[in-house]
Amino acid sequence: MSLPAFAADMSLSARAHRVATVAAEFADRVDHDGRFPREAVDAMKAERLIGIQIPAAFGGEGASIAEIAEVCSILGQACAASAMVFAMHQIKVSSLVEHGGDSEWHRDFMRELAGRQLLVASATTEGGIGGNMRNSICAIEVDGDICRLTKDATVISYGAHADVIMVTSRSNEKAAPTDQVMTVFKQGQYTLQKTVDWDTLGMRGTCSDGFLFRGEAPSVQIFPKPFAEIAAQSMLATSHLLWSAVWYGIAADAVLRAQAFVRAAARKAGGTQPPGALRLAEASNLLQLLKAGILSGLRIYADAKADHDQLSSMAFSIAMNNVKLASSETILTIINQAMIICGIMGYKNGTPYSLGRHLRDAHSAQLMISNDRILGNTSTMLLVQKPDTSLLG
Repeated sequence: MSLPAFAADMSLSARAHRVATVAAEFADRVDHDGRFPREAVDAMKAERLIGIQIPAAFGGEGASIAEIAEVCSILGQACAASAMVFAMHQIKVSSLVEHGGDSEWHRDFMRELAGRQLLVASATTEGGIGGNMRNSICAIEVDGDICRLTKDATVISYGAHADVIMVTSRSNEKAAPTDQVMTVFKQGQYTLQKTVDWDTLGMRGTCSDGFLFRGEAPSVQIFPKPFAEIAAQSMLATSHLLWSAVWYGIAADAVLRAQAFVRAAARKAGGTQPPGALRLAEASNLLQLLKAGILSGLRIYADAKADHDQLSSMAFSIAMNNVKLASSETILTIINQAMIICGIMGYKNGTPYSLGRHLRDAHSAQLMISNDRILGNTSTMLLVQKPDTSLLG
């Protein structure tokens, strides 16, 4: 039986596009005011995109990382900040899905997240560690059935707007900085005292302020697996892949705007090839290369998830690092090409070809885990790991 003509298309793509329509409407205001993209996030919740990664057994849809990356790219073409909020939320949900299944509390929390469409934020950065999330100064205090934590979190993206925050810390007061755990704190179990304002060049709507975090919760909310394992087996890959999907979305919209400009110029010139046509071909080629790199990374991750040793290997880490490095650098070239094509109409705000927001948002890509830090880690691994030189993998 076919659906009535008025029935909404409930495919993942259709739902993402409906959210993107809302996000695009408010994108310039979100950027100008540096405010949280509330309308877009409310639309995500209404379309039940927030819980799509949760397994069907716990009330979600069991969406794959590839499917989630596609949603990120659709949203990225509309509003980069909205897309990044969605991506960062899904990165934290991946930790829950991949590493919370052995804990009754975390299984119940998956059901709650899917049912209530709870937005999850992350507090992994800390004053005094130089941006290295694999080290902590603060330590969680476990007192019987209760745990307490105070953390000087220099960045908690959309922290003031989240329903849940996952926080890293040392496992106890005597633990080494790298002996970390991650704990789920729900609204009502923590307070946030703002210490740093988020007034930035781009990605302004992520509202990544700094806070002094103080939390108290049942100790069962601590993940049973060490954070080192969580970071290596889920956070590394999902961060680099989903961020890259957002950046692809930004670049894709820039190319679409450049294409529209060239087409309009061609019509005015009576069909003569406009000056920007060659640059458009170059930008399109780079966009295809960017897409190919992300798709390759998604396949590598899918294969690695079936092999625990591969998932924890240096070769896998290098491959994921390379996806992030290539994506974060390529998008700037693509958007700059689009800017040159559109000329002053791309440089100006408020035109159909405006690219200032795209360029400013894209400059965050090399800083979200500094490319220099990633290159340093990769170079260390390459001292002992032979590079993959095979064509077919």
